Amino acid sequence: MEAAAEFVVESPDVVYGPEAIEAQYEYRTTSVSREDGVLKEANYYGSLTQAGTVSLGLDAAGQEVFVPFRALLPMVSPDDLVFDGWDISSLNLAEAMRRAQVLDWGLQEQLWPHMEALRPRPSVYMPEFIAANQSTRADNLINGTRAQQLEQIRKDIRDFRSRAGLDKVIVLWTANTERFCELVPGLNDTAENLLRTIQLGLEVSPSTLFAVASILEGCAFLNGSPQNTLVPGALDLARQRRVFVGGDDFKSGQTKVKSVLVDFLIGSGLKTMSIVSYNHLGNNDGRNLSAPPQFRSKEVSKSSVVDDMVQSNPVLYAPGEEPDHCVVIKYVPYVGDSKRALDEYTSELMLGGTNTLVLHNTCEDSLLAAPIMLDLAILTELCQRVSFCTDTDPEPQGFHPVLSLLGFLFKAPLVPPGSPVVNALFRQRSCIENILRACMGLPPQNHMLLEHKMERPSPKQVEHGAAACLVSCKKEQAPKAPNGCTGDTNGHSKAEASLMSTT
Repeated sequence: MEAAAEFVVESPDVVYGPEAIEAQYEYRTTSVSREDGVLKEANYYGSLTQAGTVSLGLDAAGQEVFVPFRALLPMVSPDDLVFDGWDISSLNLAEAMRRAQVLDWGLQEQLWPHMEALRPRPSVYMPEFIAANQSTRADNLINGTRAQQLEQIRKDIRDFRSRAGLDKVIVLWTANTERFCELVPGLNDTAENLLRTIQLGLEVSPSTLFAVASILEGCAFLNGSPQNTLVPGALDLARQRRVFVGGDDFKSGQTKVKSVLVDFLIGSGLKTMSIVSYNHLGNNDGRNLSAPPQFRSKEVSKSSVVDDMVQSNPVLYAPGEEPDHCVVIKYVPYVGDSKRALDEYTSELMLGGTNTLVLHNTCEDSLLAAPIMLDLAILTELCQRVSFCTDTDPEPQGFHPVLSLLGFLFKAPLVPPGSPVVNALFRQRSCIENILRACMGLPPQNHMLLEHKMERPSPKQVEHGAAACLVSCKKEQAPKAPNGCTGDTNGHSKAEASLMSTT
C-alpha cells in the first residue's frame, strides 16, 4: 500500500483556513494506581503493640505459643484515637502532607479529602530556641505573654477534650528540636519556681510551656525531641499532680540499631572502642538540626545510648573508660525524608586484633516515628489503669510519674531520680513484656526452655510437655566447690536433686 500524498479530514471539528488548520479536540487519559501489581492494605508495621508478638509459654507439645502484644491486656485500639494539635505553620494537613513529601503521590491523592479539613491550632514560637531557617513557616502563632500562652494551651486542651467527648488526653511533643535550656536554681528547679518564671516572662522553652500546660490539665506529656523539656521544675510539678511524663527523643532508626549492636558486641566479650555515626537527611528536621545549638541537643541524646552497656562490663572497661563516640548530622535537601545513616564500630579482639563493622541504613524517618507515637499513647493510657501493692506496702499505688517503662521507645530514657538508666533494647522490651505478664499473673519470661535441654526428659514430659523432672544419681553428697556449688566439671549434679522449671 502506497502512502497518500495528501488527505483531508471531513469533520465538523476541523476547519481548514488559508494559513492554519483549526481543530476542536477533547483530550482523555486514564489514571492507573499500581504498586508493583500488589494490593497494599493499611497496617501498623513498626508498632510494638500492634505488630509485635509475645511468647506466652509452651503448648502440650512443648512448642512456644506466640500471641499479639496487644492481646496481653485490654488496650486502646489506634483506630479509636482522635487527633488534634498545634503548629507554627498554618498549612492544613493535606498541604503539609504535600510539602513534606513523605507519602507516595497516589496515597496522598487518596488521603487529601480526609486531611484537607484538618488545621493545626496556633502554637508558640520563640525564635531563640529553634533554627533561624524556621522563621518562614511561623505564620500561625499564639501571641501574648508566657502566662497568656500557657493559658491558651490549657484552653485548647479543654476545648479538644470537650468537643471530641474524650475520656483522656495525652500530649506528645513531636515538633522541632530546641536548644538546651539552662538549668538555673530559682528559675526552673522546682514547680513553684518554674510557674513563677512563666508568670514573670523569663526564659522557658516552648516545649516546657506545653509540658506545664499538659500537667496542669492532668494530661500525660511525652517528649519526642532530644532537648531537656522536662526540667526539674516540670518533673516536680508532675510528681505533685501525679501525672505521667516521659521522654526523651523518639528512638526510630540509627540509634535503635546501635542499642542492639553495641549490646551484642559487649555482651559477646568484644571491647568496642570506636563508634562513628554519620547521618544526612533532607526533611525539615534535618534543616532545623543544621543549626549548631539544635544539633548539640540531638548529639547528646544519640551519644548516651551505649553508656549502660559499657558500664555493665568492668572486665572490658576500667572505671571511667568508654569508647570514642562521634555523631555527625548533615542537611542534604535532595534526599528528603529518606535519611541515610552510616555507622562504623571498631572493637578490640584477643591477641591484638581488631574487628570493624560498617553499616548503611536508609530509613524513612517519619514513617518509623509514626508507629512509635501510637505505641507511646497506647502504653501510657494502659499504665494509667494499672495499680499494684506489695506485702510491705498493701496500699494500691500506680507507676512513678516519670514513666521509665517507655524507655524502649526513647533514645535518652527519663527515669526516676536514683534509678539506673537502661538503653539495651532487648532489656527494655523485656521490661514491658514482663510487667504486662505480671498483670496477668504470669511469671517473667526467662527464655531457659530447660525442658528441651535435659539429657533424659521424663516420660511424663515427653507425653505432656511437662517441665518437671527428677534426677537420681549417686546418693553420696558431692563435695562442695569453693563457690558453694556441687557437681562435676561439667556442672552435672552428683547428688539426688529435684528440678522444676515453669515457663
